[in-house]
Amino acid sequence: MPLVAQIFAGIAAALHVLFFYLESVVFTKKGTYKSFGLATKEEAEIVKPMALNQGFYNLFLAVGVIVGVVLSETRDKSHWVTTNANIFDESPDHEKTVVPLMQSQWAEPLVVFGCACMLAAAVVLLISTKGKLLRGAAIQGIAPAIALIAIAVG
Repeated sequence: MPLVAQIFAGIAAALHVLFFYLESVVFTKKGTYKSFGLATKEEAEIVKPMALNQGFYNLFLAVGVIVGVVLSETRDKSHWVTTNANIFDESPDHEKTVVPLMQSQWAEPLVVFGCACMLAAAVVLLISTKGKLLRGAAIQGIAPAIALIAIAVG
């Protein structure tokens, strides 16, 4: 995975951890709920369960992307274990075989899936608010879009 993709995927993940914090931890604080377009604490309390769920959704996407970036760094590294081949197959020769400790082939699909979901959510935000939350959609969508482009090109 290209370094630029890893960097922008990391930025996207960090932003989504921040979104988790805002939506799930400090949502009912005045500065936070105002930034989400809510006028009163009462409105924030009504929306709080949905925001909590959305925050955890953002956290889980971020974790997936982070795991993908970390796994991409294990590719072609010395993370190997030697094990008995007979554990994994019926081969009678009991030869030792080397298998990857971490499955680095999952790295890019994890990053692509997570970033694609982040970008899609930004597009939904943009369309559903008829452009009123352009800034929020841009914050949410630009980094994952750059990561996806870098992966596609790289």
